[in-house]
Amino acid sequence: MLQVTGGELFEDIVAREFYSEADASHCIQQILESVNHCHQNGVVHRDLKPENLLLASKAKGAAVKLADFGLAIEVQGEQQAWFGFAGTPGYLSPEVLKKEPYGKPVDIWACGVILYILLVGYPPFWDEDQHRLYAQIKAGAYDYPSPEWDTVTPEAKNLINQMLTVNPSKRITAADALKHPWICQRERVASVVHRQETVDCLKKFNARRKLK
Repeated sequence: MLQVTGGELFEDIVAREFYSEADASHCIQQILESVNHCHQNGVVHRDLKPENLLLASKAKGAAVKLADFGLAIEVQGEQQAWFGFAGTPGYLSPEVLKKEPYGKPVDIWACGVILYILLVGYPPFWDEDQHRLYAQIKAGAYDYPSPEWDTVTPEAKNLINQMLTVNPSKRITAADALKHPWICQRERVASVVHRQETVDCLKKFNARRKLK
């Protein structure tokens, strides 16, 4: 069993003195690399969320690790089936909420939600009422409000759009997401401007999560 001692990624981000879009790109790259490794080995995590993104150590730049495989399932290849209702409300994919067959793409949807939060500090789908929240998710009804999204590059939004694609067969895979310019050409594409408002919003988001 690997000992992971660095605490939650999201808590680490708010303690940093500098946090940019390029940093968010590096975070999601590590998450996607882990997800891709799982998927290549026929494992679907099913419960990707901030609480399950931990740092390997307290050292600066420590690797991001996936935790809590308690809801993980094994699938054969690109198999889709109804494996039962599992996950955390804000990160559930449309196909799970519609009780349709599902597989690896559910993890990519959750990664899209996580990436959205990494960039602005709040989730793409949110409602106190769970029925309304689920209706938003099933419709893929999210947007990029001003002013906080005005400073995010089009490439970042493009990757989110490909992850938060309602039709799972058209959703980007982990392997293809890792080839996206915003990740593999980060130095050229992603902004390196400090995102103080994201950090401030993320502090509030973290506090709300802890109250649940």
